[in-house]
Amino acid sequence: MSFQGWLVFAAFWAVFVTTPGPNAVNCIQNGMALPFRTALWGVAAILTQATAFLLMSAAGMAALIVAAPGLFFWLKLAGAAVLIWLGLRAWRRAGKVASPREVSAKSVYGRALVIATVNAKSLAGYLAAFTQFIQPDVPIWSQMAAIMPTALTLTACSYITYTAIGAGLGKAALGAVFNRWFGRGMAGLFVGYGLALGASAVLGGRVR
Repeated sequence: MSFQGWLVFAAFWAVFVTTPGPNAVNCIQNGMALPFRTALWGVAAILTQATAFLLMSAAGMAALIVAAPGLFFWLKLAGAAVLIWLGLRAWRRAGKVASPREVSAKSVYGRALVIATVNAKSLAGYLAAFTQFIQPDVPIWSQMAAIMPTALTLTACSYITYTAIGAGLGKAALGAVFNRWFGRGMAGLFVGYGLALGASAVLGGRVR
């Protein structure tokens, strides 16, 4: 992965993990209700899910490129469409506090892991990320050497911050983080990314 490509990926991932959703709500609520060190187990669970999804996405993409390289272009377009869909979905929900799913996990870690795993934003976002930023002509696992540390570091920073916001601001944090205009601004970034990356895929396909 080139330095320029890494910068684009890092910018995308920063938007992806800081856009409020069920993981953010859970981290804020953990910070409000639990000692800070205990609440950080929720962040550890999110990092576990992120690591697993990153590895599975990379493995699946590697297999696809080998088996059907011609499909990669269409998958890039599908990934761009997913980003636009996520942005439009976030725009509609801006200003509304998303409630995490009710789960029967007996620990902070287990509850957070379930919420992160069933989160539709995560499932769609990982697919979109890998269709846009993986270069099919470069070994995937060498690209993962740049992608994984970047993604996990940004993910950790984001959700530790959400946990700290919950601990510091209490219930007022939910209103501040889920401000309508803040949410719409983040949603607009998603749509913009989707449009730009989709156009890039089309133009790249035409050049070939």
